[in-house]
Amino acid sequence: MNDAQITAFGQSLRGQLIGRSHAEYDSARKLYNAMIDKRPLLIARCADVADVIAAVNFGRENGLLIAVRGGGHNGPGLGSVDDGLVIDLSAMKGVRTDPKTRTVRVGPGCTTGDVDHATHPFGLAVPTGTVSSTGIAGLTLGGGIGYLSRQFGLTIDNLIEADVVTADGRIVTASETENADLLWGLRGGGGNFGVVTSFLFRAHPVQMVYGGPMFWDIRDARTVMQRYREFLPKAPAELGLFLGLQSVPPTDPFPKEHWAKRICVMVFCYNGPKEKGEEALKPFLSGLPPSILNWVGVLPFPALQSMFDPLLPSGLQMYWRGDYVGSLSDQAIEAHIVNAKDAPNPMSLMHLYPLNGAVQRVGKTDTPWPTRDAALQMVIVGIDPSPENAKDITRWTKASWDAVHPFNQGGNYVNFMMADEGEARVKAAYGGNYDRLVALKRKYDPENLFRVNQNIKP
Repeated sequence: MNDAQITAFGQSLRGQLIGRSHAEYDSARKLYNAMIDKRPLLIARCADVADVIAAVNFGRENGLLIAVRGGGHNGPGLGSVDDGLVIDLSAMKGVRTDPKTRTVRVGPGCTTGDVDHATHPFGLAVPTGTVSSTGIAGLTLGGGIGYLSRQFGLTIDNLIEADVVTADGRIVTASETENADLLWGLRGGGGNFGVVTSFLFRAHPVQMVYGGPMFWDIRDARTVMQRYREFLPKAPAELGLFLGLQSVPPTDPFPKEHWAKRICVMVFCYNGPKEKGEEALKPFLSGLPPSILNWVGVLPFPALQSMFDPLLPSGLQMYWRGDYVGSLSDQAIEAHIVNAKDAPNPMSLMHLYPLNGAVQRVGKTDTPWPTRDAALQMVIVGIDPSPENAKDITRWTKASWDAVHPFNQGGNYVNFMMADEGEARVKAAYGGNYDRLVALKRKYDPENLFRVNQNIKP
């Protein structure tokens, strides 16, 4: 590969080719997780599908390691690569909502906030995550857990169709009637099979919700967590609710007297009117100690989705570990509380997301996501703004995970994995579906061109 070839490649793009000599190179290569710093050789900021095809062909023909970047929210930094080619899809936005069919066509550069903004005027929503700055592409290809999962399933359970540029530079459509095996692989198999240039989702009636956070002092965490364990299997499907152990952010608009206080937080989202939401929460709240903060009320669904975005901006140091949880034992609760009290700073946290309801109505082999019998997904995240504290938050995260892992079901959600967890953890994430994914990888990417990911080796 020489300068003339690179120049010709750049001239073939409708988008922009950014190299190390360009003024915008450092901003273009910057990652969401500032703990990771990579220096790609080239960044192809694609404008359309033709650009993606050209970039895939260029990378393959020149033996370049390829990373694919969508919304840019990837925690382990797998949207970039040292000395290789980044296929940057962030400019390929655009959302088209069809209220008649309740479907939504989404570009790969969109965030979940982009999707919420486009669907909300029609009284619809796609089940996604809990932070609106999350990229829709990475979220979807890994699974997608969020407020609406108990009622409408994971994001992958609502993926109807996708357009994909494969390793040989072809553009194919994956649906139930065309390349159905590829659609199956995209429903949780990550970016292993190609570059998705368009997603088609099923949307559901969601507009105003009754939701928001409630905080309890950490001394009441045991009681709240035990109630959560008992209440979750009986909770109405319309109620999304996740639990966290963390600290009150030391910033407005949180009351100053609670800043940095260790807490147990519940975040609720009832898809329906306030009266029914209050009724749904009564069995959970009955007899619990009084909360120190209650911000539960009626608000538009996109407002709840974006409520915590300011607390998790791009540029923080982050390290996480996760597990599926079969049941939340008393021993696990005690270990979580000890870990939370030892957290190195107010930003580090542990969250438990529910996986029952609609999530469990999908078969174990219907998608690559095999753990349809887990009650919860756990994630422990060390977070700090300073690079000087990266080792401390990494150490705390690993130690906390080691303390609770023996009580968990095992396996893991690929979107909650770092790049250093190893092939065994990738295999565990897919369980009995792994061999089928390997066969699919051999069919669509036999040379493993797309391997800067939680990789499934052919």
